[in-house]
Amino acid sequence: MIFETVIGVEVHAQLRTKSKMFCGCGTTFGLSANSQTCPVCLGLPGSLPVINRAAVEMAVRAGLALNCTIAENNRFARKNYFYPDLPKGYQISQYESPICRHGWIEIRDGSGTKQIRVRRAHLEEDAGKNIHETGTSGSRVDLNRAGTPLLEIVTEPDMRSADEVVAYLKGLRDILMYLDVCDGNMEEGSFRCEPNLSLRPSGQQEFGTKVELKNINSFKYVKDAIEYEIKRQAKVLNEGGKISQETRLWNIERGETAVMRSKEEAHDYRYFPDPDLVPLKLDDEWIQGFHADLPELPAVRTKRFVSDYGLPEYDATILTASKGMADYFEVCVKQFNQPKTVSNWVMGELMRELNNSGTDISAAPVMPERLVSLLQMVDQGTISLKVAREIFPELYNSGKDPEQIVREKGLTQVSDEGALEKIIEEVLGKNPGQVAQFKEGKQQVLGFLVGQVMKASGGKANPGKVNELLKEKLA
Repeated sequence: MIFETVIGVEVHAQLRTKSKMFCGCGTTFGLSANSQTCPVCLGLPGSLPVINRAAVEMAVRAGLALNCTIAENNRFARKNYFYPDLPKGYQISQYESPICRHGWIEIRDGSGTKQIRVRRAHLEEDAGKNIHETGTSGSRVDLNRAGTPLLEIVTEPDMRSADEVVAYLKGLRDILMYLDVCDGNMEEGSFRCEPNLSLRPSGQQEFGTKVELKNINSFKYVKDAIEYEIKRQAKVLNEGGKISQETRLWNIERGETAVMRSKEEAHDYRYFPDPDLVPLKLDDEWIQGFHADLPELPAVRTKRFVSDYGLPEYDATILTASKGMADYFEVCVKQFNQPKTVSNWVMGELMRELNNSGTDISAAPVMPERLVSLLQMVDQGTISLKVAREIFPELYNSGKDPEQIVREKGLTQVSDEGALEKIIEEVLGKNPGQVAQFKEGKQQVLGFLVGQVMKASGGKANPGKVNELLKEKLA
């Protein structure tokens, strides 16, 4: 039987606030266990939560960027369940009144675009973290993360493949990072995604039974987990079995999903309004103030890079995936108006060194001015393109100006015709056979002779000049 895949996605994006959602404890990642806790996030009796204004502002900005309607009247609810990392026995979240509703983002879909609807985005607090160590008789709990502000973003079931899910997640992550409301770090758990997947016979309108996938911390594993789960469900259905509504974990080592628990319904959580938090009312004028301050978002910037700079869409998409990278590119182009050349260097040499050193573009040792200086030296014929590429790692690691590196290494390109003619005459004198072949019509021999001149000059000869003078000598 032929099946259609139906996928919706829940994303938990940790907001970049300095303090937690309902108390003043810090949110710094990686500190010693339980060092960022207080009576509120420990759930001690008598402690009262207070709403973090910065988290609300970030949620509004994110909602606006996702084309959502922002609710002026908000209410927090208690989501009741028991787990060792949930000290209060409930999580403060939003249920009937989410802060953001009915939005959408656009993704690339083959040769065109597709709109993915956002059902809701709501504020909530994170739980703690259970630590299971091998060789010990029990588990421990770190509550540093408990109370950290999250924006949970839920889509409609609009996606039909793993590739569409990855495109949506990358697009959403880029938007949140442009807004500086989430750092997008999947390994640290700042951007967690949970696809909900079901299959239905092709042409059927009714949805199948959905399975939620958890424990996925990279785009590659998202794709792998979904593709595995599609095959697993199709096999079960084709053999006459039924899909259970459950949560499954992605096992990286085994490359398969495994049952974690049966999937809960909303009524299982017994939501009710949190009596310790008064309803939150947002002023429309206040909301519109954030709308006016939204930055140029990735999709819009990509289109502008194509139209204004004449870049291929591939280049524009890569450059605008990171706000820092896009800003870096534009600073360079303002000083060196050759967009495609700048794009090649940023996506090539610069990104390679950044990846090798694990450095973010914001901390790149090569400032735009130094890259521009290097490109100008190539453009003016001071050094060859080959030399520029060879010295770039030193430019990246040393902190020196390109002019200083070229001067110290004696790499200035030789363009003086008199000096080049002398080298050319020596090369032609040593290679009479190749000269004869060229004069007999074997044009490809020119490349060999150019190579010999470059070798004789120690790579310093200007290749353009060498070609020009060789043709004159051989005419």
